[in-house]
Amino acid sequence: MDRLGYTAMTAASRTQLSLQVRANNLANASTTGFRADLEQAKAVSVDGYGYDSRHMALAQNNGVDLTPGPLITTGRDLDFAVKGQGLIALDNGGNEVYTRNGNMQVDAELRLTINGRPVMGEGGPIVLPEYDSVHIGSDGVVSVLPKGETLMAEVDRIKRVDVAAADLMKDASGMLVTKSGAPAEASEAVVLVSGHLESSNVSAIDQLVASMSLNRLFETQVKMMKAAEDLSNAGNRMIRGS
Repeated sequence: MDRLGYTAMTAASRTQLSLQVRANNLANASTTGFRADLEQAKAVSVDGYGYDSRHMALAQNNGVDLTPGPLITTGRDLDFAVKGQGLIALDNGGNEVYTRNGNMQVDAELRLTINGRPVMGEGGPIVLPEYDSVHIGSDGVVSVLPKGETLMAEVDRIKRVDVAAADLMKDASGMLVTKSGAPAEASEAVVLVSGHLESSNVSAIDQLVASMSLNRLFETQVKMMKAAEDLSNAGNRMIRGS
C-alpha cells in the first residue's frame, strides 16, 4: 500500500507543477512576444534501502515554445516583429537576455530599450542622436533623420540571434537566456518587420482544456492517496485482529 500512496503522491505533486505552468501561460496569452512554457520532468529513483521500486517526478527547467505568433500592425516607427525564427538581444546588467517583443522605447539618455532593458547593437547598447524620425530596417539597421538634416543616417544594427529552443531557458524574470550562460552569436538570417508587433503564441483554448484535464487528474490522484490510506488502515486492523 505504501507503493500506491507514494506513486499517487509524487504524481499529484507533478500535476500541481503542470497546473502552475498552464496558469502562467494563460496569464500571458495577451502579452506581446511571450513564448509559452513547456513542461519538462524526468523520473528519478529514490535513494535508500528498501526504496528500489520508488521513483519520483523531478521537475526540470521548463522548455520554451518558439513557435511564431500572429503579427499585429501598429504603424509605430519603433515597433518591429521578428519574421519567422529568431530573437533580439537585450542588455540585462551586463548579461545578454533575449526576447521577441519588439515594442521599443527611447529613454532619457536616448537609448533604445525594451521593458527598460537596452537593445543591443553591434558595439553594445544602441544610443540615438537627437533625431526627427527613426526607421528600423528588415536587416536590423537603425537609421535616423538627425535634427536639422535632410538625409537619413545609419546609427547601428540591432543584434539578432537564432538559438535552438533546446539551448534556451527562462530566467527568474521570465527573459530567455542561453543554458550555457554565454552570449549567442549574431545571425544575419533573422528578418525584422517594422511597424508590427508579435502577439503571444499561447492558445488560450488549448491551455484551458489542458488545465481542466489536469484538475481532473489531480482529483483522481488524491482519491488514490485516500484509497491507499484506507487499505493500509484495513491491513493494520487485520494484523491487530480487531
